[in-house]
Amino acid sequence: MVTAVLVALGAMILSACGGGSSRSGNSITLYSGQHVQTTQSLIAAFESKTGLTVNARYDDEAVLANQIITEGSHSPADVIFTENSPPLEYLASKGLLAPVKPPTLVRTPFRFNSPDGTWVGISARVSVMVYNTTLLRPSQLPTSAMDLAGPAWKGKLAIAGAETDFQPIVTSVARAHGTAGALTWLQGLGANAGSHNYPGNETVIDEVNRGQAAIGIVNQYYWYRYRAEIGPSNMHSAIAYFAPHDVGYVIDVSGAGILRSSGKQADAQKLVAFIESAPGQKIIAAGNSFEYPIASGVTTAKPETPFDQLQPNAISIAELGTGAQAIKLLQLAQLL
Repeated sequence: MVTAVLVALGAMILSACGGGSSRSGNSITLYSGQHVQTTQSLIAAFESKTGLTVNARYDDEAVLANQIITEGSHSPADVIFTENSPPLEYLASKGLLAPVKPPTLVRTPFRFNSPDGTWVGISARVSVMVYNTTLLRPSQLPTSAMDLAGPAWKGKLAIAGAETDFQPIVTSVARAHGTAGALTWLQGLGANAGSHNYPGNETVIDEVNRGQAAIGIVNQYYWYRYRAEIGPSNMHSAIAYFAPHDVGYVIDVSGAGILRSSGKQADAQKLVAFIESAPGQKIIAAGNSFEYPIASGVTTAKPETPFDQLQPNAISIAELGTGAQAIKLLQLAQLL
């Protein structure tokens, strides 16, 4: 995520220098922790369709959620767009999100939306193993994420403990094995990774691809982006799934919510509705984020495993919660 944040910060500076940075009557402000280029494509299409201006502020989703809490009722944000559900659930638990209109909610399957209707699911990714194809054969891969804490993977593992995408996996493990079991697992991962605990998934994939580590846990879209960036001929890694319904096989849902404090509720609802509409979802499907669109019946245009063929752990949005438990466990394991 660090690379994305650096790119995003550059985009923030450029946005601040442009003429659309002021809050005028026909503009709204979006706080986005999502993929910058895809978000910019969504914004451009929305602005063309509605005549409204969207002022985007990009940063890590956790940073943005905490910023909104600090800003309180004075937040300039009208809409927040995140990579994962826990930051949205955290804001909802603080009473900071307004209900999304029902016609928008119904475009996404209920299981991918906020349980109380205060945010809506936009897209999804899935956690996978990335492995170096020179160092490991498919037959040598573990079937469960739990195995990666074992002694066989000492010095071979790379992780991104500080990556927000990792938190849903920790929550999944904790629900299956309890807090003590999850902490033991995390401590095992930390011991096996050693110095290969990186700030973001991009670094994990790069290190595995270069053979500095044999295996890592990432979300699938980072690997596809990396391959698109460096070219298939330079790839020395592949991705593989854990066994069906394993605790490490987790769907992460990206979503959007409307700030209760926004004075532009109608326009904010329009932006969220557009992202959920078929035109918005097709932008995600065709874009270079390599995420799965999950609304309006649109499917990815990318050569990935079809979303309906994935077999993840059946953990719900409500069970993933705010991420507070995962953060505490990661801190106790000294991975965050």
